[in-house]
Amino acid sequence: MCYQLLTSWILRRIVMAMENDSSVTEFIFLGFTDQPQLQLPLFFLFLLNYLVTVVGNLSLIYLICLNSHLHTPMYFFIFNLSFIDLCHSLVITPKMLLNFVSEKNIISFTECMTQLFFFCFFVHSECYVLTAMAYDRYVAICKPLVYTVTMSPQICSLLMFGSYVMGFAGAMVHTGDMVRLSFCDSNIINHYMCDIFPLLQLSCSSTYASELVDSIIVSTVVIISGFIIFTSYALILSSVLHVSSAQGWSKAFSTCGSHIVTVGLFYGSGLFTHLKTSPSGSVDQGKFLSVFYTNIVPMLNPLIYSLRNKDVKCALEKTLKRIIN
Repeated sequence: MCYQLLTSWILRRIVMAMENDSSVTEFIFLGFTDQPQLQLPLFFLFLLNYLVTVVGNLSLIYLICLNSHLHTPMYFFIFNLSFIDLCHSLVITPKMLLNFVSEKNIISFTECMTQLFFFCFFVHSECYVLTAMAYDRYVAICKPLVYTVTMSPQICSLLMFGSYVMGFAGAMVHTGDMVRLSFCDSNIINHYMCDIFPLLQLSCSSTYASELVDSIIVSTVVIISGFIIFTSYALILSSVLHVSSAQGWSKAFSTCGSHIVTVGLFYGSGLFTHLKTSPSGSVDQGKFLSVFYTNIVPMLNPLIYSLRNKDVKCALEKTLKRIIN
């Protein structure tokens, strides 16, 4: 609660300091589509997606908290991943759903910058959480004898604290760069949310410095986290190749399979979204592709970590028996 109040206060101070440089006080979303006949079907489709996301992530969080045999480093990271996915969905989807049924999709300047901040915060934090999970899997498979010491509760808490701090720092830089720009001509955002690239296109001041800083931050996050994840799995693969038993292979795959799928979905959708093929079509392309990491990935993650996981299934059965009894 204190963290949210502090974040809100910092954002208000930044916006109040910079808002006078911009004559735009509100933005208008073009939304996901401009075809009226698709608005209602898309509303129900994304509403279903939102309900599955909220129920799935809350259920996984609840199961991990309630069952003591899930109080391990791996499930501590999954808990944080579900929390981030849940918050990520809460930041984006409600406003998106409202846009489908509203005549005029308006968002104030301050609300837009706040949405941008939390969007960047949760995306960056998820990158670092997935990186910590890859390191955890490396220690579990390659260094099993020192796993308890290496991945102690203190170390796990420190890794998560660092993930959130780095996410906070990245979001502050992205948002700070954005509020320094002037918006004086058009206020129509060709998107369903306040994202960096569509906002940069609206600015009537030079965006070169902001684009450079944003590119450096994103590239740094992707390179560092990608390098650690790739190195972790390269070492895991090298270790597994020395295991001759089929049981060892099966155990390694079941331990890492869910995380590999999650990393592939998250980074794959993010890279496809930000690799623009042409300046003219980049916004529309990015708008449709961004649905994958803003809506689809947060919905799929709890399913990936529950449907293929015997421990979670066992915890679910025990919890249901408690509720019934």
